Amino acid sequence: MIPVLGVFFLLFVALIFRPFVIVNAGERGVLMKFGKVQDSILDEGIHPIIPVMTTVENLSVRVQKNDVNAEASSRDLQDVKMEIAINWHIDPARVNKVFQQIGDREQILIRIITPSVSEVVKSATAKKNAEEIITRRTDLKQEIDKQLKERITSYGILIDDVSLVNVTFSPEFAKAIEAKQIAEQEAKRAEFEALKAEKVAQADINRAKGQAEAQRLQRQTLTPILLQKLAIEKWDGRFPTVMGGQGALPFINISPETLTPPAPANTP
Repeated sequence: MIPVLGVFFLLFVALIFRPFVIVNAGERGVLMKFGKVQDSILDEGIHPIIPVMTTVENLSVRVQKNDVNAEASSRDLQDVKMEIAINWHIDPARVNKVFQQIGDREQILIRIITPSVSEVVKSATAKKNAEEIITRRTDLKQEIDKQLKERITSYGILIDDVSLVNVTFSPEFAKAIEAKQIAEQEAKRAEFEALKAEKVAQADINRAKGQAEAQRLQRQTLTPILLQKLAIEKWDGRFPTVMGGQGALPFINISPETLTPPAPANTP
């Protein structure tokens, strides 16, 4: 019974004093002795420690996402509100320094990320006017991403990506933008209609020129002989029953006297 009791006693001591620590996947352990942060960092897995004297604080090094709201003014003094989505994570090799200098995840957001985003957004937005913020949104996003990485990396926090989720202006400016877009659309429509009318008029002119040229060429090629030939080709061999003037045929220049009368029919 003594060995059995000894095992139970050891298990009881282990549960009370916990001479080991488990670092879960996606985390790193900050090792502290009597509250002082040590240089060594615990990787994932189980690690033996000295109870009471040694403690461990686990920090996540996975990519985390946070939305930050920021307000700024453009170069032309338009008020801009932005919702910024940030993907970030703690540098696994500097997790002990981050915990020592800043704190846990909540302190990182409050003391580093949120004020840094606000300052960077103001700096990047002030370089562009309102129209450029709308039309060159990708450039603004890249500028914010670049400045934020330069500002935060020194703290041991790595920025993976920055997204401009939403960009809004004052209601008055939004109405002005809408009116400008409507005016531009109407101007483009009027320009299109004018161009269309010009094309139609030019087509009519070209068509008229073509018809005039065709008539001119036709007049040059229609000689009296050709007209006579065309009339003969279309003549069905019968003379009109009604003639005017001296009995001439104006349509075909053929005299009836030159025509040979048909032979009389034989009578029985």
